[in-house]
Amino acid sequence: MVKRHCVCHFCGRTAEFGQEELPCKVLRGWLVLSSLKDVEVIDRYGFCSLGCLKKWVDSQAPQVPDIFLKSLEEEGDK
Repeated sequence: MVKRHCVCHFCGRTAEFGQEELPCKVLRGWLVLSSLKDVEVIDRYGFCSLGCLKKWVDSQAPQVPDIFLKSLEEEGDK
């Protein structure tokens, strides 16, 4: 029997299911994100929870360097 699986893109948790099982039942509560890259080019990411999705999104967002934030605080002190 061939097993299919879905792996959380953030934490690596795996959900495995057979051909006779409905993915929507096995993956209940999971979130799937589709990213349109180009014409007919779609990247898909699976996440086992909102927490994993949030952590992944936070890791993808550009970070403001601490030195810049500290310089803003120093400007406010003047």
